[in-house]
Amino acid sequence: MTLLSDAHGIHADIAQLRHSLHREPEIGLHLPRTQEKVLAALDGLGLEVSTGTDTTSVTAVLRGTAPSAPDAGEPPSSSARPVVLLRADMDGLPVQERTGLDYTSRIDGAMHACGHDLHTAMLLGAATLLADRRRQLAGDVVLMFQPGEEGFDGASVMVREGVLDAAGRRADAAYALHVFSALEPHGRFVTRPGVMLSASDGVFVTVRGAGGHGSAPHSAKDPVTVAAEMVLGLQTMVTRQFDMFDPVVVTVGRLAAGTRRNVIPDTAEFDATIRTFSEASRERMQEAIPRLLGGIAAAHDLEVDVRYEPEYPLTVTDHAETDFAERQLAELFDGRHSRLAQPLSGSEDFSRVLAHVPGSFIGLSAAPPGGDYREAPFNHSPYAAFDDGVLADGAALYARLALARTADLALS
Repeated sequence: MTLLSDAHGIHADIAQLRHSLHREPEIGLHLPRTQEKVLAALDGLGLEVSTGTDTTSVTAVLRGTAPSAPDAGEPPSSSARPVVLLRADMDGLPVQERTGLDYTSRIDGAMHACGHDLHTAMLLGAATLLADRRRQLAGDVVLMFQPGEEGFDGASVMVREGVLDAAGRRADAAYALHVFSALEPHGRFVTRPGVMLSASDGVFVTVRGAGGHGSAPHSAKDPVTVAAEMVLGLQTMVTRQFDMFDPVVVTVGRLAAGTRRNVIPDTAEFDATIRTFSEASRERMQEAIPRLLGGIAAAHDLEVDVRYEPEYPLTVTDHAETDFAERQLAELFDGRHSRLAQPLSGSEDFSRVLAHVPGSFIGLSAAPPGGDYREAPFNHSPYAAFDDGVLADGAALYARLALARTADLALS
C-alpha cells in the first residue's frame, strides 16, 4: 500500500472530523472545543502531547525510530535527530455561514470561512499515517495545532512558548498547507519561492473637527468631508509614490461618522488594511500615511489621530525547501502543481515560523469540482465552500513532507 492510498483509506475518518470541527467553529486564541477534538484524535497514537499556556494550542511530537543511515543499527540520538515541523491553524471567523451545507456551523456568527477545519483534519490524518510509519521516520515531527491565525497572531504565542524546539532542538524545516475555495481548479497545489504572501498592517484614523448644523457648514469644521478626502488621497498616494512593480494595497474597510443627515459631527473615523510586498515599501508606508493624513487635516484646519499598527510580516518561503516540496508534489500528484507567478495579497502568521525556520507554504484548491473555480466565493465569504475531496491528498502531503525531509536530513 502506498502513502496516498493509505490516506484515501482513512478519508472517511478525516472528513467526519472535519465536519465536527466545522459545526463548532471558535474564534481567537481560546478554542476549548476544538482543542478537545484534536486531543481526542491524537489519543492512542503514541505522541508526546502538550498544550499551550496562553492559548488552547496543541503541540504533538512524534518520534521516529528509523536508523539515521542505511547501515546504522540504531536510531540517532535525540540531540542529533532531524526535526520537521508541520503546522495547521484551527480558528474560525466571525462570519455567519450561508453555504447551506448539512454540516453548517451551529454557532451563530461564527464560521470556518477560511478552511482551517480542513487544515486541522488533514494534519490529524497525517498524524495517523506517520504513527503507522514510525519505523520509516528518520527523525522527529512536531505537529503544531495553532489557534488565533485570523488576526490574533497565535503563531507568535506558540513560538514564544517553545513550539519550534518542542522536539528537544530547533526544527530543521517547517511546512504549512492552506486551502482555497476559488482561484485554482479543484485539487491543484500552488507554491512560490521567496515572497509568497504580503505583509499586513492596520491603520486606525480619527479626524477631529467641530460639529454644527448641516445647513451651515461654514460655521463648523466638517470631519466627514475631510475623512472622505483622506480615503481618496490614500489611493492617489499609492499610484504616485510607489512603484507599480512593488505594489501596495490600501483598503478602507470601516468608515463611520455622525448620527443624523443634518448634523455635522465632531469626529469621523476610518480603519484600513495595508498590504505590502517588500520590507522597503512597508517601512515607507509607516511614514507616508501619517504624513499624508496630517497634511490633509492641516489644510482644512482640523486635527487627526493616526495609529499605525504593524501586524503580520511578509511570508517568505525558503527556495531550497520550496524546491523540495515541489519534488514531493510531483511524485505524489503528477501534473497537479504549479508555481504562482505573483505573490498573493493575503497574509499569514506562519510567517513568524518561517522567520526562524526555513520552510515552505503550500496552497491547495478545495474549490468544489464541476463549477467555475474563478467565480466561486473566495475564502472569508459566508458562501465559501471547501470540498472534502482534497482531505486525503492534504494528509498524504503533510506525511510525505515529514518522511522525505527527515530522511534527507538524516543522510546529509
